[in-house]
Amino acid sequence: MSTIRAKILGTGSALPTKVLSNKDFEHMVDTTDEWIVTRTGIRERRIAEPEEATSDYVARACERALEAAGVPASEVEMILCATVTPDMMFPATANLVQDAIGAKNAASFDLSAACSGFLYGMSLGASLIESGRYRYVLVAAGDLLSRITDYEDRSTCVLFGDGAGAVLLGPATPGETAGLLSFSLGSDGSGGKYLQMPGGGSRRPATHESVDERLHFLKMQGSETFKFAVNAMVDSTEKVLGQLGMTNEDIDLLVPHQANIRIIDAASRRFGLRSEQVAVTIHKYGNTSASSIPIALDEAVREGRAKAGDLVVLVGFGGGLTWGSVAIRL
Repeated sequence: MSTIRAKILGTGSALPTKVLSNKDFEHMVDTTDEWIVTRTGIRERRIAEPEEATSDYVARACERALEAAGVPASEVEMILCATVTPDMMFPATANLVQDAIGAKNAASFDLSAACSGFLYGMSLGASLIESGRYRYVLVAAGDLLSRITDYEDRSTCVLFGDGAGAVLLGPATPGETAGLLSFSLGSDGSGGKYLQMPGGGSRRPATHESVDERLHFLKMQGSETFKFAVNAMVDSTEKVLGQLGMTNEDIDLLVPHQANIRIIDAASRRFGLRSEQVAVTIHKYGNTSASSIPIALDEAVREGRAKAGDLVVLVGFGGGLTWGSVAIRL
């Protein structure tokens, strides 16, 4: 068994400056600020400019993570990017980021696990470091969900926003307590119909008909997704804690996927966590897919809510269906 443990060396995030508020939606679809806040907890979200792409935000988040770690881009050996809105089908968004930040010695590729993508990337990145073959790995997540949101569908359009987050992983020093301690990942493809974008792939390539049918937008069955989400987050968190012989009482900070405040609150109640023990950004940014967890983690670190020595649990769920959690000692 490897004696090398991966740890977080630096965090970073990047968000658009343009704000789309609930009041704005009152002029777009049949909804109200009160309805959105009550049902979701969202008050506003950030939207990228038309000329911007996912790689632009991922690159900024990676640069901030590198700056926080004090490591130059030239020393990064691998870049993993979780996204469901790549700049284009290929090359990979991670390839474009590699060039943009000057990581000339890094291999790079994308991975797709929807909103759980960052957690999948953390597991893979830690494994690469623990193998001893890689020293510095950037794990990033970024999505411009505004590009695949149907702004005529009032049940989904109020939920999503744009942004990116990243962490730089590297080896902990021998005897150091900090590190990525345990992982729990899962998937259930039978539930893929609950959250998907049906158009644009090999099954339903782009045609006039697919565009007319609005198949190139995100589709979600909200009630089924809600039921799945709470159970998946609780079960996954219990698994990573159980692997360490710990319980919910050991959690210093829970960083959940920011999909719906009611899901976050339900999971928090199940664990008996106080509000200050849960990172919440959904009111400001909405659901930014896989980037919601690293964005919330970066804010918690920079605000001093996540400190050295804290046990932090990252947990999320997404289309696929997918889910996962990571227990970290900062």
